[in-house]
Amino acid sequence: MKDQITFLKIKREDPRYRPVCERVKDFREVGVLRPESSSQEQASRCMICGTPFCHWACPLGNYIPEWNDLVSRKLWGEAFELLDATNNLPEITGRICPALCEYSCVLGINDSPVTIRENELAVIEYAFRNGLIKPSRKPKSKGKKIAVVGSGPAGLACAAQLNKAGYAVTVLEKDDKSGGILRYGIPDFKLEKKIIDRRIRLMQSSGIVFRNGINIGKDISLAGLRKKFGAVVLSCGCRLPRDLPVEGRQLKGIHFALDFLIEANKAVSSRKKNSAVNASGKRAVVIGGGDTGADCVGVCHRQGASCVMQIELFPQPPACRQENCPWPKYPALLKTSTSHQEGGERVWSVMTKKFLDNGTGEVKGLSCVKVDVKKGPDGKPCVEEIPGTAFEIEADLVVLALGFARPEQGEGLKASGVEIDACGNIKADNTQMTSLKGVFAAGDMRRGQSLVVWAVSEGRKTAHYVDKYLSGESCLPVM
Repeated sequence: MKDQITFLKIKREDPRYRPVCERVKDFREVGVLRPESSSQEQASRCMICGTPFCHWACPLGNYIPEWNDLVSRKLWGEAFELLDATNNLPEITGRICPALCEYSCVLGINDSPVTIRENELAVIEYAFRNGLIKPSRKPKSKGKKIAVVGSGPAGLACAAQLNKAGYAVTVLEKDDKSGGILRYGIPDFKLEKKIIDRRIRLMQSSGIVFRNGINIGKDISLAGLRKKFGAVVLSCGCRLPRDLPVEGRQLKGIHFALDFLIEANKAVSSRKKNSAVNASGKRAVVIGGGDTGADCVGVCHRQGASCVMQIELFPQPPACRQENCPWPKYPALLKTSTSHQEGGERVWSVMTKKFLDNGTGEVKGLSCVKVDVKKGPDGKPCVEEIPGTAFEIEADLVVLALGFARPEQGEGLKASGVEIDACGNIKADNTQMTSLKGVFAAGDMRRGQSLVVWAVSEGRKTAHYVDKYLSGESCLPVM
């Protein structure tokens, strides 16, 4: 019988990482998998709550207490079956999800929460190591074809679910390799691409067809897809970056974060020493304090920047929960990523007024001012410059990591007649169907910029409604 007070005896073990002095020299994954014995011990801290708020917080509805209990009893196979029932990409979420579940862990009220994300990763990697993961056996074919446009997390999850339901699924991707933002927007030190390749090979072995280098609107129209397939799922992500339209924006040496990360990822995959955009020997400034900005900081370290600074418009977040964000809500807290642990400087409450020219059309620095951010009458942030605080930052390379505005809207999408909502996203009803019959939308393309775990959830939900549309009913879960 499980010891119900293990959490009083065993403390939380934080994630393990390779030494900084070693990992900054390469792009290999910084995380280190724990021994199975450690994962079993950490899983035993789960209190198996009567009302598991971790389950409530997870967009996938993962059976967290249940598979924690199984891991603690060394029943890894059964734990994998439960995890596999709700998550198509646990080896991805187990590495890069911000773990909404852990911030809602009941143990976290007065102690350190259970290491749910690391336990999830331990389960899926155990399953891969021990041959528990096999290509899915498709039921009798339903004789209908479905096209999934975009091979990011939403597209992959949707394709996997529809394949299980007996459809012939083809995933179309405009890039040369599948994976979408997982492949090109996340550095290898957080997610090595062999992890994505392993999953895609498994999906191919299950019968899913991947066609890369296919740009909808150029190589084939959406109307053409609708004629060839019984249903089409649009899951192209939200990749139009937010800009910073200030004086000097046109100078050379200023790049969007995604462009910077794509070049770095391609250089790593091709084993080239240098990419077209490189921080080697440069004074790098990353504008934007989120996860993407932190990823850019880590890339700058590995490329050999002479110094790295990350600046953020908003004030430094608190280190612990505030009264206005009580448990079990996801709190806005100060995050120190593995990239920050490797060096560099972070500065808060800074507004960039203009970029400075070195005289040859290249950036040499930023003209900035300190600001005070308050909540305005409408509840939105109100930014006020603080008099007498103007200063300059030297920079040869500037990376804009300000988030994403909306999905890219090429001529093909505009010509298709699909309806767009007020935010610029694809408009869909409560069954995920767009204004075009048989055309569905999933992931960031429908809901706007979000988390990978929400993208997987969106893909699974959309698969349910596509199945229901084509067959009248569905045995696929709605989440």
